[in-house]
Amino acid sequence: VAAARMAREKVREAPIISSWQALIDYLTIDMAHLTVERVRVLYLNARNMLVLDDLVGEGSIDEAAIHPREVIRRALDIGATALILVHNHPSGSPNPSRADIEITNRIAEAGRLLGITVHDHVIIGREGHVSLKAKGLI
Repeated sequence: VAAARMAREKVREAPIISSWQALIDYLTIDMAHLTVERVRVLYLNARNMLVLDDLVGEGSIDEAAIHPREVIRRALDIGATALILVHNHPSGSPNPSRADIEITNRIAEAGRLLGITVHDHVIIGREGHVSLKAKGLI
């Protein structure tokens, strides 16, 4: 609990993009052990500071769990200029599925039209994490 609180504070105090390892630590502590798939959107302001860490659904990442329109609408409502998608794979392997890649690209496309940048989609598993951006999939 103390480790999670310290990790959360680090994420809230610095621009997320400049404290990437702090973000990965925070997400891993929070999500790697989960037995259900959970989808979150981290909304950022123009300085890449965390505005809102929003749990958007549980279950597999597909149209039922995450709607591009709702994700972008929420960003506009709270004045966010960027976001990072995050979900976990209870199987342990963080490798992205085709659905993970497709939904990410749909949200990125919708965001581009309205000035919302999708910085990344991070998948957390007990075996580590995968950044779709680092893999060249966004």
